[in-house]
Amino acid sequence: MAEETKISVDEMTENGVHLGHRTSKLHPSMEEFVVGIKNTVHIINLEKTKEFFEKALDYIEKESPKLMIVGTKIPLQKLVKEMAQEANTPYVTARWLGGTFTNFTVIKKRAQYYKDLQQKKETGELEKYTKKERIQKEKELQDLSTKFEGIQDLENLPDAVFICDIVKDDLALKEAQMKGVKTIAIVDTNADISQVDYPIPANDDAISSVKYILEKVVSVIKK
Repeated sequence: MAEETKISVDEMTENGVHLGHRTSKLHPSMEEFVVGIKNTVHIINLEKTKEFFEKALDYIEKESPKLMIVGTKIPLQKLVKEMAQEANTPYVTARWLGGTFTNFTVIKKRAQYYKDLQQKKETGELEKYTKKERIQKEKELQDLSTKFEGIQDLENLPDAVFICDIVKDDLALKEAQMKGVKTIAIVDTNADISQVDYPIPANDDAISSVKYILEKVVSVIKK
């Protein structure tokens, strides 16, 4: 594994990858990944994290799947967008639209409509409308941008989806399972690890933790 994708337990500790949720929120499937408690917070076994993380990166490196990154928690949205754009991969940072995978044909049409409207704005074609109509189109464009910006160029379903928080984005996980899309995900101590094909037991709340994990994923994709 290349230097930039090597996983270090010390670096993970520095970035808070080991800090789980409060003890009251432990999911039974995560018991084997917990090594202790600190200030009522579960501590994740980073040796296990390293082992599972390497499996996930190995899958990405060997299979080169067309990957979508999903992270809709407000503190993570900017980071997820930047990382996905760096890797030139589709992303979802606003609310997951029901049917994104299970009703993909309809979603694709809406995304195409957004692209067409965006193009009309860029070419000045919207200028032919009245001022009131232009304002309405601008509002519509803003709304569509939030929903479709990250998936506007998605022609087919991705091979895999990387989910930053499977509790927050449980619908993305369910739709991926229904459509046979492989799942890679950060799984915190409050979530069911058995639901994910390539789970990474880790802190899904701290920006530093998610950033550390995403940077490794993006490095592998870019390679």
